[in-house]
Amino acid sequence: MAQDSVGLPSDFQFWMQKLSVWDQASTLETQQDTCLHLPQFQEFLRQLYESLKEMDSSAIIERFPTIGQLLAKTCWNPFILAYDESQKILIWCLCCLIKKDPQNSGESKLNSWTRVKGLLSHILSTFRFDIKEVDLFTQVLGYAPTDYYSGLLKNMVLSLVSELRENHLNGFNTQRRMAPERVRSLSRVCVPLVTLPDFEPLVEALLTYHGHEPQEVLWPEFCDAVNEAFLLKKISLPTSAILCLWLRHLPSLENTVLHLFEKLISSDRNFLRRIECFMKDSSLPAAACHPAIFRVVDEMFRYALLETDGALEVLATIQVFTRCFVEALEKENKQLKFAFKTYFPYASPSLVMVLLQHPKDIPQGLWHQALKHISEMLKEVVEDQTHGSYGGPFESWFLFVHFGGWADMAAEQLLTSEAEAEAPEALLWLLAFSCGPGAEHQQRAQIMVEVKAVLSCLMKLLRSPTFSARDLQAAAGEGGEGASRPPACQQLIRRLLLNFLLWAPGGHAIAQEVITLMAQTDAIMHEIIGFLDQTLYRWDHLCVEAPRSRKLARELLSELRGQA
Repeated sequence: MAQDSVGLPSDFQFWMQKLSVWDQASTLETQQDTCLHLPQFQEFLRQLYESLKEMDSSAIIERFPTIGQLLAKTCWNPFILAYDESQKILIWCLCCLIKKDPQNSGESKLNSWTRVKGLLSHILSTFRFDIKEVDLFTQVLGYAPTDYYSGLLKNMVLSLVSELRENHLNGFNTQRRMAPERVRSLSRVCVPLVTLPDFEPLVEALLTYHGHEPQEVLWPEFCDAVNEAFLLKKISLPTSAILCLWLRHLPSLENTVLHLFEKLISSDRNFLRRIECFMKDSSLPAAACHPAIFRVVDEMFRYALLETDGALEVLATIQVFTRCFVEALEKENKQLKFAFKTYFPYASPSLVMVLLQHPKDIPQGLWHQALKHISEMLKEVVEDQTHGSYGGPFESWFLFVHFGGWADMAAEQLLTSEAEAEAPEALLWLLAFSCGPGAEHQQRAQIMVEVKAVLSCLMKLLRSPTFSARDLQAAAGEGGEGASRPPACQQLIRRLLLNFLLWAPGGHAIAQEVITLMAQTDAIMHEIIGFLDQTLYRWDHLCVEAPRSRKLARELLSELRGQA
């Protein structure tokens, strides 16, 4: 803070000049300038308070000889008092100056010079909105100050909300419609007021206002202010209002997705339950029931995936988002308003419908068959040139990773199903395809060969009465020919080994030792933690009954998180 206060005197002069101009806040240009500077002025007040609380009266007078004028002008500016935490910080500043029993001339001078007690009295009662404070707003909105009395704030808000709603109902009846210029002016005036609870109905009415103008009538800064207040939990609005905000102001939607990414990066990314809470709290999955919102969010996920080379954290986030989105879609639409083609325009509609099936709704004995069907459909789209209209391998892979739980189920089925002596080609192809969209036909074939060889060794160990961690390491080919495998193939084989440990009766005894041998780097350690967390999250949603496997996964996850 000491560093911040170095330039405070020059900032003081700048804001003093601004406040003098704002004193004459009778024009739209002046009001606009005030609104644009409110965040910076609030930060200046915060820095000023940090300096004042460390200074005595003599130092305050010496460093800020006109502080009384600055605070007085601030106290009488309704825009500043209405904005966010500015009123509270202003009270803090005034409390640094007031002395109940002045002990020297400096303290007496501050008391009399700024008339702090009068200012405090005014600022503490300012939200009663007496006639003088509200006059500025009423002039802009076209109302006469004499119409107002003690209950003017609620009456004014209700009146404006009613007028905006009538405007929507009246449609093209221009005689009863609110003029677009007035709607825009109203949204401008509301910028510093969006965080006040009494104004929430008016904010909602503005967001849901639908005129017939060819261009957006709401002031962009109003949309920015509402979105920022929503993200910081300073305002509570229904999803319908937030949907309207994001549909009419794309930057707000983009900032919301970026804000979500920032929260995920700054939190522990290997807690999918926490990611799910962030996701639902953001209202994005519910709003994404509108295809236009879904497409924007999905495109941002696509770019994040490409920029991070398919980072596991991004893949997990996409899958959690998709799960929450599908839940919201089922809750909102008993009968679908939009065809799934509008959400996934580059994908085969029949493939989308198959992937959308919830495994919980399929008898467990038929999971194997469902996975083979998905694999065959994907293979047909990816390798058959006649399906070029669906965007090629990347689009099919990007669609598939939305529903990545199917790939994890395929890995489990290969290890737990006794229906076939040999690993079925369809499930091997599905696992190879899940490694990434860049693999060509020959590369996928090579990955299938590698995985099939490892599975063969694992199945032998599964039938063996005892096996050690070194046996499992040898089965995976680690340290030998496995060192030359592509990274995606190595990652896939590690997942098979972890599944083996969770499901094999003898795997529980050697699990910790195997993981110690595998986790040679921090990246692999985080990958293993992510896998265990994702597995437990998926089992919870599928209601999988596997007490021993669940217990082991929870124990390993707890221990590894303690080490990470």
